[in-house]
Amino acid sequence: MIPAEVHRITASLDLFFTEKERTARRYLRKTGYERSFEEVAIHRLDKDTTQEEMELFIRELSSRNGGLLSEAGLPCVADPGAGLVALAHQNGIRVVPLSGPSSLMLALMASGFNGQQFAFNGYLPVQSAERKEVLRKLEHRIYSEGQTQLFIETPYRNGSLFQDIMQCCRPDTWLCVASGLTGEGESVRSMPVSSWKKKHMNWEKVPAVFVLGRPYL
Repeated sequence: MIPAEVHRITASLDLFFTEKERTARRYLRKTGYERSFEEVAIHRLDKDTTQEEMELFIRELSSRNGGLLSEAGLPCVADPGAGLVALAHQNGIRVVPLSGPSSLMLALMASGFNGQQFAFNGYLPVQSAERKEVLRKLEHRIYSEGQTQLFIETPYRNGSLFQDIMQCCRPDTWLCVASGLTGEGESVRSMPVSSWKKKHMNWEKVPAVFVLGRPYL
């Protein structure tokens, strides 16, 4: 649920930065945004946006109130935009953080793991051998530092990531998989790797957050 205050502020803006213009327009209309898009500037901002483009965006922000829209989750957290925010600070432009539901925080909240010490690791390597090496390092931090480890994957690779976890992590390490959060098929399950090995799961079309940790007892 997006807070009403976020909708109120969004309605006052006429400049937006987002990964996909089409879905941004769709989101804005669903939230009750009534301004004509002929009067609104919507700029693409993704991993390929150049420094020069962001500097042009900053020039616009010096005379207009704008917003950074996230495709899912929170802007700048597992999403592009941190570079633009940094430039805004450097140019004396006020930055106001606004949030709706974040799949990362929701997964951590529902995992039952340590929420005092945790790390988000983004996407792990695509190649299985490299990914297993990273998983072992993340697992080591769970036991040496008590640090919960969060990461994500493109849905069609969720299955291969899950199998690598099953193959290289300790049986007593706990895994939480939070999939389809805030949707009709939402599912959150936490259990030891040894128990997960007895399950046949299919998340190839569902966004999921993977959390490795230990029960916070």
